[in-house]
Amino acid sequence: MKYKMLIAVLAIFSTTAYGQWQVSASSGYAVGSAGMKLGERITTTETENSYGSYGEGTNFQLRGTYFFDDSFGFDLGVGYLHGADQDISVVSLPDTEVNAVARARAFGASASVVYKFTNNIYGRFGALLKLGGKTEGVIYQKSVFSEAEAEAFGVPEGSYSETNYKEDFHGHFPLGFVGALGYKYDLDDNFSLFVEAEYYGISLKRKDSEISEFNTDVKLPDGTVAVSGLYTIDNLPEGVNRTTTYVDNLSN
Repeated sequence: MKYKMLIAVLAIFSTTAYGQWQVSASSGYAVGSAGMKLGERITTTETENSYGSYGEGTNFQLRGTYFFDDSFGFDLGVGYLHGADQDISVVSLPDTEVNAVARARAFGASASVVYKFTNNIYGRFGALLKLGGKTEGVIYQKSVFSEAEAEAFGVPEGSYSETNYKEDFHGHFPLGFVGALGYKYDLDDNFSLFVEAEYYGISLKRKDSEISEFNTDVKLPDGTVAVSGLYTIDNLPEGVNRTTTYVDNLSN
């Protein structure tokens, strides 16, 4: 499975300059520039598509830049993305409730060429790499028992199962593009402030996933727990796999 991370960032930088070197630390918020369908929201009256980007969220960066002359330089950076929750499945039906979200937790690096248009305005473009991380799925599901199921568990009608679990998705090594346009304001000879708009474009192909937490309780209509830990990470229900590997082809 592939998904795109397309984001624009507005960040404020604090930079210290040492001769031809610049070291900067920054933080900003990324917003999706091209949302794609991630899931659905379902009620008794309608089904609505959910759109978003796994690249949306708060990011932090540390960068070092070396200038070869007054105009051209080379930039290396590392960063962390704390992705915002994206709706994957939201179901609100009389006997079923589901609230499943996913969010990115990723470490990355970039290598780019920097060009100064003026002493204050600059641009940069280059390659974006994902060094590590995951897309974390957090799922809640409530399912009201049928009459036969309630009798089997020895609980009154209206009782239900409540499941909470987390699943971590990992991808293959990707290569993407990064571009930015920024404005620098010098505070003194050594310190500057930057405002920068940044664009990331990257496609991540899913590799595998693993359930990291799992718990199912049986509850009475008033919410009292009748059976605690009916299913756990060490006792998964039939048909639920702890690990899954994603491939492009399957034998018939």
